[in-house]
Amino acid sequence: MKSLAIDVAHLAKSFAGHKVVDDVSLTVERGEIYGFLGPNGSGKTTSIRLMCGLLTPDAGSGTCLGYDIRRESAAIKRHVGYMTQRFSFWEDLSIRENLEFVARLYEIPNRRSVVEQAIVKLGLTGRAKQLAGTLSGGWKQRLALAACMLHEPELLLLDEPTAGVDPTARREFWDELHGLAAQGISVLVSTHYMDEAERCHKLAYIAYGKLLAKGTAREIVAAQGLTTLVLHGSNLLDISAKLAKRPEVAQTVMFGSALHISGKDSARLMAVVQEETHEAYALEPIETSLEDVFIYLMQQAKDNFGVGA
Repeated sequence: MKSLAIDVAHLAKSFAGHKVVDDVSLTVERGEIYGFLGPNGSGKTTSIRLMCGLLTPDAGSGTCLGYDIRRESAAIKRHVGYMTQRFSFWEDLSIRENLEFVARLYEIPNRRSVVEQAIVKLGLTGRAKQLAGTLSGGWKQRLALAACMLHEPELLLLDEPTAGVDPTARREFWDELHGLAAQGISVLVSTHYMDEAERCHKLAYIAYGKLLAKGTAREIVAAQGLTTLVLHGSNLLDISAKLAKRPEVAQTVMFGSALHISGKDSARLMAVVQEETHEAYALEPIETSLEDVFIYLMQQAKDNFGVGA
């Protein structure tokens, strides 16, 4: 049985009187990529920081990498790599200079050798002298990951790391993450991309401070018990508006030229849709996707007017 990288219970945190994290309990195994989904302002980033001792909870307890998140936060920080959503390195320094500076901050022995190994490992050799400010989003991402890994952390915290990065760079980044996980490094990552969420070993869905669902992507989809139909035809926006008023319909969502219609009771859902359409429309059941469930959960959540990400 794998040991736990994170084991926290009943975490809570408030800012300015608003509860941003409300009774969150979670376990993460070593070598596991754990994704955090949720709308903006839902408490994803705050939850991750609480779990790793970067913020002190108002309530709750737990351990990160075997250290107590309240009493041993300094020890935790020495074993964690943190990659923020916003590029936070020096744009007027080269890739190599940025990495050497970070290595000095961590007081890493043999830093020149360590930096050179990081440059080679992440394919930065040809750009090592390039100024960070001139890099594309994908190359900045590689630099940030290389800096996170210099001190050989056991846990990576990634806050929407691929925002604004092209699909090819995103795929390469995730291939790298899976390689790190295979080495036993745990990864906590917040994301809005469904394809990235499906590449995580497990997921947590957080909305307005509440943990609404957790488990594998398949488990989260199954737990909602939704049946989904796809409708093709004309005037789908009008059909969507009509169906949204029916109690048998949990949600309607446009996906390109098709309409996804979801509900809890498959027989009643099919009957209602057939009632509102006719033979000119093509209707068939499909497997409920993680994105269907993500939208459904977001609609069910109640905004607590909190702050935080």
